[in-house]
Amino acid sequence: MPSDLVINSTPVETRVALVENGVISDLLIERSRDKGLVGSVYKGKIMRVLPGMQACFVDIGLDRAAFLYVGDIQPHEFSENEEITDDEVVVSTKKEAKVIQPIQDLVKEGQEILVQVAKDAIGTKGARITTHVSLPGRNLVYMPTVNHIGISRRIASEDERKRLKDIVESSRPPEGGFIVRTACEGISQKAIKSDMEYLTRLWKDIQRNYEKKQGSGLVHEELDVELRGVRDLFTEDVKRLIVDDPRTHKKILKFVNQFLPRLKNNIELFRGEEPIFDTFGIELEISRALGRKVWLKSGGYIIVDEAEALVAIDVNTGRYVGRHNLEDTIIKTNLEAVKEIAYQLRLRNCGGIIILDFIDMEKETNREKVLTALKEELTRDRAKTNVLSMSSLGLVEMTRKRTRESLTKTLCEPCNYCDGKGYLKSKTTICYEIFRELQRETRIKDVQVTQVHVHPEVADWLYDEEREMLEETEKTLGRNVIIKAEPAFHLEQFDVVSRA
Repeated sequence: MPSDLVINSTPVETRVALVENGVISDLLIERSRDKGLVGSVYKGKIMRVLPGMQACFVDIGLDRAAFLYVGDIQPHEFSENEEITDDEVVVSTKKEAKVIQPIQDLVKEGQEILVQVAKDAIGTKGARITTHVSLPGRNLVYMPTVNHIGISRRIASEDERKRLKDIVESSRPPEGGFIVRTACEGISQKAIKSDMEYLTRLWKDIQRNYEKKQGSGLVHEELDVELRGVRDLFTEDVKRLIVDDPRTHKKILKFVNQFLPRLKNNIELFRGEEPIFDTFGIELEISRALGRKVWLKSGGYIIVDEAEALVAIDVNTGRYVGRHNLEDTIIKTNLEAVKEIAYQLRLRNCGGIIILDFIDMEKETNREKVLTALKEELTRDRAKTNVLSMSSLGLVEMTRKRTRESLTKTLCEPCNYCDGKGYLKSKTTICYEIFRELQRETRIKDVQVTQVHVHPEVADWLYDEEREMLEETEKTLGRNVIIKAEPAFHLEQFDVVSRA
């Protein structure tokens, strides 16, 4: 289907959106102060080996030590028929290796090591790294530490798969393996060999930089987000690439002239009066993706809750009441929700464990229909997903590969007022806590006045809704209780001060 690759570039932030039929199918956001590290190669030093976790911490010159698991050290053995999705490029193209040797036999503290970032630091966790370097090009992914040739499963034609494998087999260097990406389909042997030569030269440069590097630090930096977007998303299906910054436009043209000359006429410099993301409706979709509730066209809605350990998505009929019977209403809402859920997972870049709570369906055939529709929608996702069966309660457990922070974590921060809880104590609850604190004051003798310093809203609540209880407390204490409003106080904050 024809699509547009839209790039909004400023000195502090770059955003890349792939829009298919007016819908965002992929969104990349990178800020200069929080630049992603995935794909960058470092010289590291083993700081601490943890036999109990079969992992180690590695100093790669960042604020936090990186994490290296034993399965990311040992050689990876590909099975004869192993399928690889080229969209899982940059380190994540392999499965976990079987543990053959314990980590304490593979690395020692103080040892220097060449590693690549597989996952950015997320939350309190440092970056996850691997010794299995993967260098993605336009048509191929070079894996210098693995002797294997893989073909993207998205290339369906057996004849084309055989042609590409024969070209790579006949031209590849003695060491290392390649993954043939989807973009390679129909490409000439000359273009493939050119990509191979570029990637092998890049690997030699990385090795030289590693030898020259004194101490831990960067030896190869992954492309900026705009060039990664061009490399990974700018395919024959993309009708045009539109960018709003002249300098970025020149940068992209230079890159495309070198690697994708046949697509250079599809690149445009945006000259519209309104912001480029407003013109294409992307800004509105991003705002919608930051909301907890997402409405469906029928009147139903989904609720997306992103927690520390998992993402929970709940489906509700909302305003939709249907026309025939309850089961028809439920199945229509669930099927509509499936499309929106798959879209929101991609747009929000939700990862890890995901629990989908569909509306309960009585018929087994309807449950199968919803599950099949979900799996079909997820085939469009560039990230790897795994969907389990639906329970009798309408719950579906699934996972989605996470390599970077979600959209919410990237664009938002915990509320400094509720401390990220998402709720506050009610004013009634706060008042009752104050009364209990005042009761404790009865033990203090020779006190004439007690002052209660509270937020203005709580002060109003004490004088209006809880006036009777306040007067009763004064009688019990045998003293005046003065309520003093403190605008600078947090809603839940109060202070009880007694004076003689």
